[in-house]
Amino acid sequence: MTQPQTLTELIESNRKIARSIIYLEGEKDERPVAYGELYERALGILFHLQALGARPGDKLILFLNSNEQFLDAYWAGILGGIVPVPVAIGISDEHRHKLLRIARKLGKPFLYTDSRTLDRIGQFAVSAGEDATFDALRQRTFLADRLDDISRAGQVHRAQPQDTAFIQFSSGSTNEPKGVVLTHANILANGRGAGEHCGFNTDDVSLSWMPLTHDMGLIGMHIFMFMHRMNLHLMPTELFVRRPLLWMQFASRIRATITSSPNFGYRHYLKVLGERSFEGLDLSSVRLVFNGAEPISVDLCEEFLARMEPAGLARTAMFPVYGLAEASLAVTFPPMGRLYKAICVDRHHMQVGEAPPRVEPTHRDAMELMAVGAAIPYCEVRLADDAGAQVADGHVGHILIRGENVTRGYFEDPETSAATITADGWLRTGDLGMVVEGDLYITGRAKEIIFVNGQNYFPHDLESIALRAPGVELGKLVVAGVRPRGAQADQLVAFLLHRGDLADFLPTATEVARLINEHTGLEVAEVVPVKRIPKTTSGKVQRHLLEESYVDGEYAAELGELARLRSERRPPAAASGTDIEAKIKAICDSELGRPIGLDDNLFEIGASSLKLIAIHESIDRDYPGLIDLTELFDYPTIRELGAFLAGKLAQPAP
Repeated sequence: MTQPQTLTELIESNRKIARSIIYLEGEKDERPVAYGELYERALGILFHLQALGARPGDKLILFLNSNEQFLDAYWAGILGGIVPVPVAIGISDEHRHKLLRIARKLGKPFLYTDSRTLDRIGQFAVSAGEDATFDALRQRTFLADRLDDISRAGQVHRAQPQDTAFIQFSSGSTNEPKGVVLTHANILANGRGAGEHCGFNTDDVSLSWMPLTHDMGLIGMHIFMFMHRMNLHLMPTELFVRRPLLWMQFASRIRATITSSPNFGYRHYLKVLGERSFEGLDLSSVRLVFNGAEPISVDLCEEFLARMEPAGLARTAMFPVYGLAEASLAVTFPPMGRLYKAICVDRHHMQVGEAPPRVEPTHRDAMELMAVGAAIPYCEVRLADDAGAQVADGHVGHILIRGENVTRGYFEDPETSAATITADGWLRTGDLGMVVEGDLYITGRAKEIIFVNGQNYFPHDLESIALRAPGVELGKLVVAGVRPRGAQADQLVAFLLHRGDLADFLPTATEVARLINEHTGLEVAEVVPVKRIPKTTSGKVQRHLLEESYVDGEYAAELGELARLRSERRPPAAASGTDIEAKIKAICDSELGRPIGLDDNLFEIGASSLKLIAIHESIDRDYPGLIDLTELFDYPTIRELGAFLAGKLAQPAP
């Protein structure tokens, strides 16, 4: 069989294959869509997009919660030569702001969303002074929930391998997001390389809860699996967040052979699993559990495998990998069938050009690094020093990549493209690593990115949000991702210049944490008072020095005193005034793991997006359909939410 040269040829060649995408919407709710039906539905949607005026080369923003609606629209765009641009909906205004920034950058994009989401964007646009951007976008919007006829087929556009297939935008929200441009050839080369290495085949069965707006979800767990003609199962990310135990239950039931997760997923699963037993769970069919998208915790891998061992999960299934959007997705894989391996090095000798000495895992300054293998087919990796010369094995260097899978640049951003890609085609990933005995180990980041819950965040984005707090000034606040010794994931820590009394610092710290939490859904572990912000002679903030000081416990006394002050100022949890407040309070206390007051602001006390989703699910069980998740932002205290809910209950039924 001739290999498809474009994604257009891929879906056309697959339409007669007896395989399906199975959408797992609940424990007993699944909907199979055959490959052929996907093709016909995509053509039917393409007809409507073309009727709206979309033509080859136009951009189509996909802003959808539904996996099924997303993939129908994605493939409609591909078939029409209309470039899909996936954007995560999220639950905060920052996600809506990012959407509008991307829309402005794209020029005159089309938007594929639903009525409720469009209303939310419109409400936000008015409050943010973005009326003009929204009004222009609304004229070019197609609403998925208004689609009632797909009987007429759109006109297929014959794409070429070097045409843009889709654009993946960075996580930046408060500044200009970067759009990674990926061609049909890029994606198919990466899929072939991954498939050749892993032996993907039609007997494989895949299972994913990763969001389709993430490259691991869309490219790795959908396109790669679709390329290799397997039955693939998609579980909504929100369902995984609410009921993570369904992940392995589904894997057992469908006899999955391939699944994936970043650190966050394993940690979330194990936390909810606790000491539960799982009779009847059989994971012996699983041969690959991809582990990537954020720095990999060796301890967490070990804990997950040990806990899953009674269910028959093979230890060789854990598959630590390295990749990035600029590579389409995958860069390095370990050998198939090998037990994962790690080394321990001294964390204080990790600069470019250094050879970090090996230390025992019990050493005070031990940093454990996971091996992520070697470059997959059609991709090359080299490590270079600051001058661009190759570094010897065992020495830290900048990770550069080149190959058929690597992007040719960023959307309408020639300066960033030129600064990132060398004249001979090597792309600077911004990551640091070293090669030991043929394996790549990721040692850190040259570019400033924070990894939280499988997503990437830019420190300057989060700092821009925190600068809205009274008294906080540019250059006196630093946000960083810090992994304390023994921790399995990075913590989000803010360092704030303060030389006065700690009692005066507390309100500012509370407001900084609240702003970041409310606008991004991220939980701030600590806001640390520091007497100086270390900078280079050129004025660049040295985040790593603050991170090292935090890990070494230099701020322990100040943080202890802040905790004491915070405890003294917190009023005792008040008794609930109404039955509704009592129910909401019981839910919040349970999900947050501590009692809170009726007037405590959920964002001031650090309720992460995961906890908000859990709180919303529990409220929705008691009061079905009355509270939207986003309304927790409008009514962030128990008293306010209780009053809003009481008003809803008092309204006559429609």
